[in-house]
Amino acid sequence: MDKVIYLNDLYDCYKELFTDKQRMYFEDYYFNNLSLSEIAENYKVSRNAVHNQLKIIVDKLEEFECKLQLLNKKKMIIKILDGKIKDDLLENIKGLL
Repeated sequence: MDKVIYLNDLYDCYKELFTDKQRMYFEDYYFNNLSLSEIAENYKVSRNAVHNQLKIIVDKLEEFECKLQLLNKKKMIIKILDGKIKDDLLENIKGLL
């Protein structure tokens, strides 16, 4: 479960770097809880094609984070600000990050 949450957090940071089809596959699998077979059927592709694309997306998410550290920086900023500013301001800042 922790891995899924981590991937979702990474996806929030880097989703614009993927194609529309890749985003649909990722969201169907990780957000909508569809199986590989269901996704394949919906998009008229093979189950293997969906699996391969998901693997590529996960690898790219991890590569982007390794190089850019956006999620890590976001978490550090929130940790620094937590307790130092009002909760409503912290929520606004989280929305911007």
